Amino acid sequence: QVQLVESGGGLVQAGGSLRLSCAASGRTFSIRAMGWFRQAPGKERESVAAISWITGRTNYADSVKGRFTISRDVAKNSVYLQMNSLKPEDTAVYYCASGSSLYASVSEYADWGQGTRVTVSA
Repeated sequence: QVQLVESGGGLVQAGGSLRLSCAASGRTFSIRAMGWFRQAPGKERESVAAISWITGRTNYADSVKGRFTISRDVAKNSVYLQMNSLKPEDTAVYYCASGSSLYASVSEYADWGQGTRVTVSA
């Protein structure tokens, strides 16, 4: 099992930036991909971005492409999400998760953090 802890959420005005961090521990050698997800009230949890732990290849949701950047630091067992040009629609609880594939669905990610809240005011 992999344990994940997110940090960096908070309140920001539209157009601002935040950087989310996620630190992994435990069975970290099993990580093949790491993803960022978000869930707003009344909505399904959705994939935001993912990165292959092996190759560094990335995958983004269309809604954040060009604004968000996912990155990893293998030595630190950490993954990051740089969020720029934030919009009120980005307001949600953000989660990181570890999985076996860059293209895995939400249900295929086995280990999840507790989440960090991001609120973007107009």
